[in-house]
Amino acid sequence: MRVVRRGVSLSNAQWARIEPLLPDRTPRRGGRWRDHRQVIDAIVFKYRTGIPWTDLPEHFGSWKGVHNRLRKWAADGTWKSVFTALLAQADAQADAEGDLDWVVAVDSTVVRAHQHAAGARKKGALAGEPDHHALGRSRGGLTTKIHLAADSRCRPLAFVITPGQAGDAPAFPEVMAKVRVPRPVGRPRTTPHVVLADKAYSSRAIRTYLRRRGIRAVIPQPIDQTANRKRLGRRGGRPPAFEREAYKQRNTVERCINKIKQWRGLATRYDKTATIYLAALHLTGIFIWSAR
Repeated sequence: MRVVRRGVSLSNAQWARIEPLLPDRTPRRGGRWRDHRQVIDAIVFKYRTGIPWTDLPEHFGSWKGVHNRLRKWAADGTWKSVFTALLAQADAQADAEGDLDWVVAVDSTVVRAHQHAAGARKKGALAGEPDHHALGRSRGGLTTKIHLAADSRCRPLAFVITPGQAGDAPAFPEVMAKVRVPRPVGRPRTTPHVVLADKAYSSRAIRTYLRRRGIRAVIPQPIDQTANRKRLGRRGGRPPAFEREAYKQRNTVERCINKIKQWRGLATRYDKTATIYLAALHLTGIFIWSAR
C-alpha cells in the first residue's frame, strides 16, 4: 500500500499545473519512462526529509531510476524551464487581473555541505558544471551560498549558487540577469519596479547598474560609507535615496529563504554537483509556485 506523508507529495491542483509542462513520457531511446508524478513525488520526499537516496521508500520504486531522472532533467534544463513557465503563468494572470506589483528583494544564505557532498571530480560530468562545484571552505567547513531574488509574496524568482565564502555584491548582477519572466507577446519581463537589498549590496556599481536599467533601488548605506561621504564634504556627493517604509518589505526574501530551508535536503547540501543542487532548488521553486 502506498503511504504518502501530508505536505511531502504534490497535490492534485499542483500536478494539474505541472503535468502539461513536462516532457513526453516516451524518450527518444528505450521504453516509456516511469510515471512522472511518482518520480517527482520521490524527489520531493528525498529533499523534504533529507534522507540518503538508498533509503528512499520502496513504494517509489528504484532510487537509481529516480536519481537518473533528476540528473537528466537537470542536464537538459527541464527543471528550470518548468520553473520559468510557472512564473510566466503567474505573471500573465496577475497582469490580466491588474494586480501586478513587481517588487523584488535580493539576499543570500549559506548552507553547510555534508561530507558526502565532497569528492566530485574537478571536471564536471554534467555540462556547465563548474570545477569548484559551488563548494567553498571556511572555518565552518564546506559551505555553499544560495543567492536568490524573491517577489513580494515570498516566492523565488531566480537562483545562483556559489562557494560559501563568495561575497554577496559580486553575484548581484548574475542574480538580476536570471530574473526573466517570458510573456505571450514581446520580450521577457526583466525589469522590476523596485529592488530591495540589505547593506551588503550598497555599492556604487550596484546602484549604477540599477539606475541605468530604470530600477528604483532601496538599499541602506552602511555606517562606514556614510562617514566616508561626510568626511569628503562636497566631493562625497549627495546621500543615496532611501525609502525606509518600502525597505520593510525586504523580509519577503528572508521568508522565502525560510520556506526553502524547510526542505532538509537543501538546508544541508548532500549533492556532489552544483548542477543537481541547483535543480533541487528549482524543484522547490516549482513546488512553491504551483501551490499558489
